[in-house]
Amino acid sequence: MACNGANQSLLSGLATSTTQKSNGDAPQRRRLRRVRSAPLAEFGPTGINGDTALLRSESIFGRLHPSFKKVAIFLSVYLGLGTKCFYIIRNQIKGDKTNGILDAVYFSVVTMTTVGYGDLVPNSDLAKLLACVFVFTGIALIGLVLTKAADYLVEKQETLLVKALHMHQKVGQLEILKETENNRVKFKFYTALILLVVLILAGTIFLSKVENLDLVDAFYCVCSTITTLGYGDKSFSTEGGRIFAIFWILAGTICLAQFFLYIAELNTENRQKALVKWVLSRRTTNVDLEAADLDNDGVVG
Repeated sequence: MACNGANQSLLSGLATSTTQKSNGDAPQRRRLRRVRSAPLAEFGPTGINGDTALLRSESIFGRLHPSFKKVAIFLSVYLGLGTKCFYIIRNQIKGDKTNGILDAVYFSVVTMTTVGYGDLVPNSDLAKLLACVFVFTGIALIGLVLTKAADYLVEKQETLLVKALHMHQKVGQLEILKETENNRVKFKFYTALILLVVLILAGTIFLSKVENLDLVDAFYCVCSTITTLGYGDKSFSTEGGRIFAIFWILAGTICLAQFFLYIAELNTENRQKALVKWVLSRRTTNVDLEAADLDNDGVVG
């Protein structure tokens, strides 16, 4: 009995020492405490190449940027109300008609973008008043909401543009982000220019093939549309053409507006860089030193 007790005590002591040793060998977990002034770190799963991948939301709508959510809501409300109102008073609108609902949506888009071809025009006091309301509402919608979403979309294409420029070079994600940040306005301008050229070519080819216009008239109609001139002698008159016009007119007019905005931003940035270069390369004169001597003690520094 005494021998068994001794063995049990030895075994228990061995087990205790083994447990303590294993606990001692295990690395202690460091407890990190974030300072309030420090920014909140963002962690994500690491990809195959060591890059941090973004967490994906389960909902497709949840993955959208807030600007696109706002665009979807306001644009749906505007087009929904416009389609309903103009469909109800469709007999008070004269012109080249195809389908009642399609013509109502098409008329809403043409009114919102201030294109105003003249192929569909209000023919009563009620229709004219509704057109006035929807044209002012549409201008506000484009200026406040759609341009922000377009700007965000162009920013997203900047990274693709930089990657395409360095396609045959081994450039890391950090270098791409750095170059994008340093030349943000320039890349926005190039991206908007590429999108604008693509939209012009797509519109010209579509009008030539579907609306049976020659290339000059098709290009003329595209230019008068995206600049919102809308002379009205050339327009979309078929059902297929008006379905295409609903999306193309919105994209073309907004893209052209963003393109001219980026031209102004690029010009301002170039003038700022030229001013900074002039200040840094300018030689310091005695007048500058006297102006820097704020306390008039003859010492600067």
